[in-house]
Amino acid sequence: MSQSSHNSSESSPLMVSVSGIRGVVGESLNPIVATEFVLAYAAWLRDQGSARPKVLLARDTRPTGEMIRHATLSALLAGGCQVIDLGIVTTPTLQLAIGHHKADGAICITASHNPVEWNALKFFQPNGMYLDKAQGNVVIAKQAARDFNCNDWSAMGTIESDEAATRRHLDKVLSAVDVEAIRAKNFKVVLDGCCGAGNRISPTLLRELNCTLIHINEDFSGHFPHNPEPLNENLQQLAQAVKEHGADIGFAHDADADRVGICTNEGEPIGEDYSLVWAVAHVLKNRNRGPVVTNLSTTMAVDAVARQFDCEVFRTPVGDINVSGKMHAVGAAIGGEGNGGVIIPDIQFGRDGIAAIALTLEFLAKSDMSSGDLGRTIPRFFNIKSTLQFPRERLDALRMWLKSKEKTARINEDDWLKFEWPKDGDTTSWVHVRPSGTEPFVRVICEAQTQAEAQRIQKTMRAEIESVATAWED
Repeated sequence: MSQSSHNSSESSPLMVSVSGIRGVVGESLNPIVATEFVLAYAAWLRDQGSARPKVLLARDTRPTGEMIRHATLSALLAGGCQVIDLGIVTTPTLQLAIGHHKADGAICITASHNPVEWNALKFFQPNGMYLDKAQGNVVIAKQAARDFNCNDWSAMGTIESDEAATRRHLDKVLSAVDVEAIRAKNFKVVLDGCCGAGNRISPTLLRELNCTLIHINEDFSGHFPHNPEPLNENLQQLAQAVKEHGADIGFAHDADADRVGICTNEGEPIGEDYSLVWAVAHVLKNRNRGPVVTNLSTTMAVDAVARQFDCEVFRTPVGDINVSGKMHAVGAAIGGEGNGGVIIPDIQFGRDGIAAIALTLEFLAKSDMSSGDLGRTIPRFFNIKSTLQFPRERLDALRMWLKSKEKTARINEDDWLKFEWPKDGDTTSWVHVRPSGTEPFVRVICEAQTQAEAQRIQKTMRAEIESVATAWED
């Protein structure tokens, strides 16, 4: 979907992007907004040729989820859809179920890594991937034009339940890894479920892999004990629990468990980018070699690892659909995004935090090292991520200004602006500036070979953006 903000609260606009329709409930997102977008999605599904589209529905544990579910369900029934309700399950569980049911589409009610006051609608294709840009734009246009309708009494939709989706997902993950190698290690694992949907599946996975489980934040309340995004600063409770229990490794999910953060046995979070880097290292070394796909904001460590195995890296704009689509096109061995999102094509073309846990444990089992020592075998770069408030109506002017100021970098415009500084043909430092598709910020992500250089680049770019904002205010 194209990135935009709809008429709503200026402080929390409705975010419309490849990552879904997101907003703060009670401000930009309410039952009316949800109903209209779902009616537009149902109308788009009918345009694809099915008079009574089969649509899967799921949600995470957020306290607003049940309210949004009723609005969504009402719109789907009014649109004449055959609804299969999975209840509270993870986003990757829902995506995998689309193929099982041969569904025409699916909706997950989750704001993923956003704070608890947010919620969202994520729309999917029959192949289990998110809607692509063209498809999403049609749904957005239908909502804007009110190009949808409520069926009469004779053409209402139907609803049934599927309570086996989590078991099928588990079986698929277990079939894709060396279960016996993992079981033989009897790992002690801490899992931070963040009171989210991952608590439905990941504990069972770990127990079936013969892990001794220490489970924290294990309820389904949706009252997140910390920000659910698996950034290092949000994994301090996990890190402390790993050290206290002498665990081999720790994992943390976001609210819908399509992402995972990792903490070593030494109580050190490895950084959300490195959940993917570890997966790349393991797959290319121990499973199969082939192309790797990630987005433009992900660490150079992916490239460094791929070079060790003479494998090509493809980079796409940020967004699950961009990465998964490219992976499918090039026959990738592994891919994902530098946010804790790992895509394992042997399982599905969607970010899967549950599968990422199993793959990481397989990597650890086959390495015969501690997770701390294993981490030290992986190339490291210094990455800094931050956000700034910036008027969205002035983003085009900011982009032109930044391009005019930078004279030494190679500029990549595939996803807003990425400035790269190469040496001997290889990029040694970079900064990526782009409006967020999930929150009302401009993201500034930079990386270099030293912490001092990364800090310098970050400080310089932030100062440029802030100076432009201040000049316009004056």
